[in-house]
Amino acid sequence: MKKGLLTFIVIPLTLMSLSFLSFNVNKTVHIDYDALSVDGLALNYTVTPELATDNFNFVNRMSNDCFASPSLGKSFVGFKEALAFKESRGNYFSVNTFGYMGKYQFGKGTLALIGVYNTSNFLNNPKLQEKAFLANAMRNKWILRREILAFVGTHINGVLITESGILAAAHLAGPGSVKKYLRSYGAVGFTDAYGTTIKKYMKRFSGYDTSFIKSDRKAKVSRI
Repeated sequence: MKKGLLTFIVIPLTLMSLSFLSFNVNKTVHIDYDALSVDGLALNYTVTPELATDNFNFVNRMSNDCFASPSLGKSFVGFKEALAFKESRGNYFSVNTFGYMGKYQFGKGTLALIGVYNTSNFLNNPKLQEKAFLANAMRNKWILRREILAFVGTHINGVLITESGILAAAHLAGPGSVKKYLRSYGAVGFTDAYGTTIKKYMKRFSGYDTSFIKSDRKAKVSRI
């Protein structure tokens, strides 16, 4: 009698427990993704001044500390950050051997064209550098507006021509050199002091979304 009674009690309890677990496993969990939005937040994609030194080894940081950054894809932010990494490893306080400055490696002449004359202030002002990048890109887009219409979608020297590639090349070589390159279908090239060519920039920075950059002949930092 005791054994039968125990079996009578245990089996229903076991079945109830299994049903409860199955219900919780299969239950759909609702996640409010709107609560995870980064809209309106001030996002920074570069290192702090303390880390932006010659002794800061970005590669070791990635391998030793498992450092990871968000993928920016082919967005405008992805475009400018990729270009900045190529120019200076994203270091706002970098000055190269030829005197080009900051995260995007601007020269004094280009800065003057967009209304920046105090280079010391420029080098120590990340916000100003971001404005300078945008102003310069806007000005270059206006200068190269006809070339963008005529050549985007074509191939020169085996490279697909895109707007972002044109603007990246203009940042490297200046819009005048890019005009010559495109209008000569690559016959008239440009190579900087480190051996980087317009063709390399056209290829490396191809296909980014640069629609955010507005064409403006009079683009100045003070107006952004």
